[in-house]
Amino acid sequence: MEVTLLGTGDTTGTPTPGCSCDTCERARERGVERTRYSVHVRNERTDEALLVDASPDFRHQFLERDVDLPDAAVISHIHFDHLDGLGNAYRLFGDLPVYAADETDPETGESVAGTVRSDYDYLDAVTVSAESPFEPFETCGFEVTLVPVDHPPLVCYGLAIEDPETGAKLSLSGDTSYGIPDESREALADPDLLLADGIVPAHLCEHHPYGGKHEDEDGVPRTFGTKHMTIEGARSLGAELDADETRIVHLSHFIPADEAFDEDLAVDGERYEL
Repeated sequence: MEVTLLGTGDTTGTPTPGCSCDTCERARERGVERTRYSVHVRNERTDEALLVDASPDFRHQFLERDVDLPDAAVISHIHFDHLDGLGNAYRLFGDLPVYAADETDPETGESVAGTVRSDYDYLDAVTVSAESPFEPFETCGFEVTLVPVDHPPLVCYGLAIEDPETGAKLSLSGDTSYGIPDESREALADPDLLLADGIVPAHLCEHHPYGGKHEDEDGVPRTFGTKHMTIEGARSLGAELDADETRIVHLSHFIPADEAFDEDLAVDGERYEL
């Protein structure tokens, strides 16, 4: 299993257009980016590739990285920075199976799969497969499981992606607070690599109107507001899940420049062999 981090940023990415903050300037100096979130998972055995979330930066990401176009995709939730790249399926694919959860979202009245189907019904290439959480399905030679996480007000899902031949396992937290249900934590546990959502350091919770929550034993918030983990929360999740390696993703440009490129904070283009 070859994992390439195509996009490791939040909704505006780093550098953010029009922004001259120290973190964006530092990224420019380093020649690194954190574009909108997306992950490429290649199965070397079957020569197939699975795309996790379709970033609006799809075209740029696939031109920048030496990876093949995907044979299938999984969508974790319907926020634009994870979904809108599906429009790139136009003229690029003869057929692109897209997997998403079948649970009805009380906020929207339809499932993630239903939203994808209705939003992209004009694209003949996109065929949507509705999948039930905790029920593994097969694609690209992998066994994939959608697991509910906590990203109010919309439903959102993390993923466990396993190679049944090699035993390699990739877990992705999805966009989530630290309040991931126990059953989902069990499904995500013991990965070779965990990609964990961590948008800012915990000390910035004082600037959020909802503050922080899910404090650790030292009172450090592991959730920023309600929707995302803090960087400390992402690290805690990696330890709790006993991940061999944790890379923190979905990072914002609000991270102070002297912290923004700490060793475990991912940037675009990182590649891992599991």
